[in-house]
Order: sequence, then structure tokens, then C-alpha cells
Amino acid sequence: MFWILLLALSPALLEAHVDVYKPDYSPGHCEGTPKIHSYHIHVLFWQNNQNRTDRATELRDEFIEKFDLKGKECRMSPGDAAPGKEMCVFRENEDLSKAGPAGPFTTAQFAFFIPPADLQRTSAWMVQHRGVLDVFIHPNTGCHTNDHTKWNTFAGDKWPIDVSRFSS
Repeated sequence: MFWILLLALSPALLEAHVDVYKPDYSPGHCEGTPKIHSYHIHVLFWQNNQNRTDRATELRDEFIEKFDLKGKECRMSPGDAAPGKEMCVFRENEDLSKAGPAGPFTTAQFAFFIPPADLQRTSAWMVQHRGVLDVFIHPNTGCHTNDHTKWNTFAGDKWPIDVSRFSS
């Protein structure tokens, strides 16, 4: 009897303990200043330049070591603001020499998911260690277009962002 009851209640218990972000896409949500749930730090580089690709790989590895991110791969979608999640590494391309434009980015890039409490120390470190590479930092509010165009910041060169990839 206990097992039957447990099985019957399992979906409700699991749902009660899973923190799933459901963005507010109601009309007008992206007007004003919606809540910032998290950030992404992207490093953009010329994928056809071996020196830049090598430096991008070094920088990614240095960041992973500095912030103890080895084995902490992001399991959420890059479009998920994921409030409450820990810092992690987006691993679309392990070998950056094979990276290319993806998502809204017009050049190769790699990225980290950053909770708000970690933004200052991670962004300061990245800006000071980027060298010839370009850094793009944006909030995650659920308003993807504004996050990537109005509320962003660049260190280094500003790259174009293809906002046609977003629905909000």
C-alpha cells in the first residue's frame, strides 16, 4: 500500500521540488525594468584565426580553473534565465577551433552562466584577463532582444547581434 501511495504522489512531490523558471511573457513584460534572474558572459573571437582560437581556449580554461567550474556544465538551455542555479559552463564546442557562429552571434563564442551574486567578481576577472578577445555580458530577464541589445555591455570590440533569432 505504501508503494502505491508513493507512486501516486510522486509527480506532485517532484513538481513541488523542481525549480523551473517560467518567464513572464505577458504584454508589456519587456517594457520598463524586468527582474534580472542571471547573466551570461560570452567571449567572442575570430574562429578562422588560430592565434585567437588558441587564446580563447586558454582564457576559457583559466576561467574554469579560477572559478572552480571543472565538470560544472550547464544543463539548462542558454535561453533559460534559470534563477537560483549555480555558475556553470556552456559547452557547445569543446574544441574551439571547430566553433563557428551560433544563436544570435555572428562569430564564434563560448559562454558561462553567472548568478547575480557572482557577476562582479567574474566579470571583473574576465575583463582584466581577456587580452585581445572581446567580452559580451548580458542579463537574463526573459526579454531576449533587450537583454542582448539594450541591457548588455561589451569589453573590446562590439560585435553585431542577430536579434532575428529571438521571439521576445
